Amino acid sequence: MSVLLHNLSREREMENVHLAVEEEDIYSGYNDYNPTFDSEELENDVGFQQAVRTSHGRRPPMTAKFPGTAIGARPLATAFGARIPLASSMGRPMTGAVQDGAARPMTAVRAAGYTSSLTRGSTFDPLGQSKGPAPPLEGKNEDTPEEKIKILEKKVNDLIEESCMAQSIGALQLALEKAKEAGRKERALVRQREQSGNAEHINLDLTYSVLLNLANQYANNEMYPEALNSYQVIVKNKMFSNAGRLKVNMANIYVKQKSYPKAIKFYRMALDQISNAHKELRIKIMQDIGVVFVRMGQYSDAITSFEHIMSESPNIKTGFNLILCYYAIGDRERMKKAFQKLISVPLGIDDEDKYIPSNDDNDSNMVIEAIKNDKLHQMERNLKVLAEKYIMTAAKLIAPAIETSFATGFDWCVDIVKSSQYIELANDLEINKAITYLRQKDFNQAVETLKTFEKKDSRVKSAAATNLSFLYFLEKDYDQADRYADLAMTADRYNPAALINKGNTVFVKQDYEKAAEFYKEALRNDSSCTEALYNLGLTYKKLNRLDEALDCFLKLHAILRNSAQVMYQLANLYELLEDPQQAIEWLIQVLSVTHTDPQALAKLGELYDSEGDKSQAFQYYYESFRYYPSNIDVIEWLGAYYIETQFCEKAIQFFERATLIQPTQVKWQLMVASCYRRSGNYQKALETYKDIHRKFPENVECLRFLVRLCTDMGLNEVQEYATKLKKVEKMKEIREQRVKSGRESNSRGRREGSAAGVSSSVSSPKKAAIMETDVKADSAHSSSTKGERLSAKMRSLPGSNEPYEASSPKEIDASYVDPLGPQMERPKTGAKRRVEDDDFADEELGDDLLPE
Repeated sequence: MSVLLHNLSREREMENVHLAVEEEDIYSGYNDYNPTFDSEELENDVGFQQAVRTSHGRRPPMTAKFPGTAIGARPLATAFGARIPLASSMGRPMTGAVQDGAARPMTAVRAAGYTSSLTRGSTFDPLGQSKGPAPPLEGKNEDTPEEKIKILEKKVNDLIEESCMAQSIGALQLALEKAKEAGRKERALVRQREQSGNAEHINLDLTYSVLLNLANQYANNEMYPEALNSYQVIVKNKMFSNAGRLKVNMANIYVKQKSYPKAIKFYRMALDQISNAHKELRIKIMQDIGVVFVRMGQYSDAITSFEHIMSESPNIKTGFNLILCYYAIGDRERMKKAFQKLISVPLGIDDEDKYIPSNDDNDSNMVIEAIKNDKLHQMERNLKVLAEKYIMTAAKLIAPAIETSFATGFDWCVDIVKSSQYIELANDLEINKAITYLRQKDFNQAVETLKTFEKKDSRVKSAAATNLSFLYFLEKDYDQADRYADLAMTADRYNPAALINKGNTVFVKQDYEKAAEFYKEALRNDSSCTEALYNLGLTYKKLNRLDEALDCFLKLHAILRNSAQVMYQLANLYELLEDPQQAIEWLIQVLSVTHTDPQALAKLGELYDSEGDKSQAFQYYYESFRYYPSNIDVIEWLGAYYIETQFCEKAIQFFERATLIQPTQVKWQLMVASCYRRSGNYQKALETYKDIHRKFPENVECLRFLVRLCTDMGLNEVQEYATKLKKVEKMKEIREQRVKSGRESNSRGRREGSAAGVSSSVSSPKKAAIMETDVKADSAHSSSTKGERLSAKMRSLPGSNEPYEASSPKEIDASYVDPLGPQMERPKTGAKRRVEDDDFADEELGDDLLPE
C-alpha cells in the first residue's frame, strides 16, 4: 500500500514538470525588450511624431487588455518589427506579461510599491501618496520603570562629567558638590532597580565611576579622611575588578599626611596586586617607594629600590635620586658609578640634525618645517633640558665630595661628561667650577678659570666674559669691566647680560644717554629681561625724564607684581611728579609686601607729615622706630612731636637713645636736659646740665642754662658758672676775630698776587663769605636757645641707600644660567643685589643652591 501511495505522489509531481523541447533555444528572449523604451528610433516613429506636432497626444489612451501593464493589445511597430513576449524554456511567463487573464506577481519589485494582486482600474502609486499622511508617532511613555531608570542613569553620567569638567578648570568645590549629587542619584537608581525587581541588572561600572570620582574630588579638596573612606569602599568590594590599583591613590594621600609607614604598606600592597605584564606601572610604584624611604631617612632601603629600577628600566630621575642617596651616606665610589650610569641613560629622542632642511627636496623641507615645532619635538626638547639639569646638578653636588679637592672632582666630572653624549655640558661645568671658587672667595682662581674660555666657541666665551665683566665691576675696576663687556658683546651681540654689563659701565661714567641705548638693545634682544627694564627706568630718572621712567616701572610692575623695589620706585617718581597721594598709595602697597621695612614706614610718615596729617605721620614714624630704633631722623621727629604736643617726659627716651647713637653730639644731651626743665624737674635738669658741662666745658649753651637754673634755684654756684661763661664767650670772640682777620688777609693777598686772576678775584671773596657765614651761623647757634627747639621736618632718604636698606635685595639674572636644586627646576641664579636709586642692576655670577 505504501508503495502504491509513493508511485501516485511521484506521478503528481511529474505532471507539473514541463519537458524542454530540444529544438528551443533556452537563452532566447533575453535581448527582447519592450519597444516603448526604444528612444533611439523615436524620429522614425510616425505615431510619436504626430503626437508631438498635433493634439494627437492628448487623446484618451487606447484600450489595452489590462490597464497599467507595459503591453497593450496591439503591438507597437519599431525598427525591429513587432515584438511578442516569448515564453521561457520551462514555460515560465515573462515578468509583467499577461497570461490566462491574470497578472503574475511582481516579486522582484515588491519593495518599490507594487502589489502582487493587480485589479482592473488600479493606478500606479509606488510611494503610497493616495493613502494620505502617515499617522503620528506614538509618544514615549516615561512613566514606565525602564524609562525612569534610563533617565536617571543619564543624569548620573552627566553629573560625573560636569564634576570632572569643574575640576579641570580649578573649581574644586563645585566639582565636589557635583560628585556628591551624582552619588545620591546613583543610590536612588539602585533603589529604583530593586523596587522594580531588576536588582540583578545593577550597572557596576556606573557605581565604580561614581565612587572613584567622589574619592578623587575629596582628595583634591584635601578632605583626606573622606577620600580614604571612599577608596576603601571600592577596594573592599570584590565585584570591582582591578580595584587594588587604587591603593596607590591611598598611599599618595598617606604621603601628603606624612604617614610614611602606611604609605609604604599601601604601595607594596598595590605592587603585589599588579602583574609583571604592567612593567611601567610597577616601576613607577617602586620609584614612589624609594622617594618615601628618602623622606624617612632610610637611605639604604631607598638605594635598594632605585638600584632595582636602574637595572630594569633606567631613567634620568631615578639615576639622580640614586646619586643623592649615595651622597647622603657618603659613598664616593658608588657616587662615581651612579654618575656614570646617569650619563649613559638613553633618552630615546632623535638627533637635532633631523630637523635641518635640505636644499634639494621641497616636499621634505615642508614636512620638516611642519614638525620642527610640533608637540613631539617640544617634548623631546623638554626631556633633553631636564636631563641636562639633572646631570649638571649631580656633577656640582658630587664634585667636592668624590675627591680630596673640589677642583679635582670637577675635573673628573668634566672628563666623564666629555666622553658622553652631553659633551656640550663640559664647558658649563667649567664655569660652575669658577663659581665655586667665587663662593670660596678665591677671586684670582675664578678669574683664571674664566679666562681659559677666551679661546672657546662664541657662546661659552660670551658667558665667561660676562661673568668676568661683573667680577671686575664689583671690584670697581671699571676699565677691565668695560673691556670684558665688549668682549662678551663681540662673541655674542644678542647676549642681554653682556649688554646690561656694558650699560652699567657706561652708567658709572654718567653717560646716561648711551647707557639707555644699551639697556634698550638688551630689551630688544630679550623683551622679558627685567633687569634691563629696571635699569632703563633708573637711567630715565637720572635724565629727569620722569614720564618715561614711570612708564618703564609700570611695565615692570605688570611683570613683577610683588616686587617691593619696583613699587618703591613708582612711589618715588610720583613724589617727584608732585603727586603725594599716588606716592602714598604705592608706599602702602610696598608695606603690603614688606610689612617691617623701616625706611618705607619712615618715608610714608614723611609724606603724611608734608600733607599735614600728624596723627598718621606719627603712627608710621613710630612703627619705623619699633623696627629700626637707630634712625636719627626718625628719633628726631618723634622727640620733636612729643615736645610739640607738650609731652616732654615721653620725648626724653628718644633723645636719650639719640645720645647713645651719637655721643659726641651735644645737642641731644641738651635736648634731654631741656625736656627735664620743661617738665618741671629742675633738679634732674641741673644734674644733666652739669654732666654736659663736664663733657663739653666750652659749650656756651650749657653754661647759660646752668647760670639761669642756679639763679632760679638760689644756689651758690651761680658766680662760678657766670665766670666760666664770660671766659668762654671772651675766648670765642677772640677766636672769631682771628679767623675773620686771617680770611681777610688771605683774600687781599690773593687779589694782589693774581695778575690775570679775574676768576680768582671773584671766587675768593665768595669762599671767604661762605666760610664767614658758616662761622657766624655756628656762633649764632651757640649764642641762642635754638638748640632747645628741633625742627619736625625730616630729611629725605639718602640717595646712596635708596630705595631702602632693610628690604629684600633684587634678584639679578646671572650671565650664565645653570641647573640647580633637587627639584630639577632651573632657578634664576645670580648674586642677590639691590638696585637702588643711585645704583643699577648688574649681571653677575650665580649663587648655586645645593640639593636638600
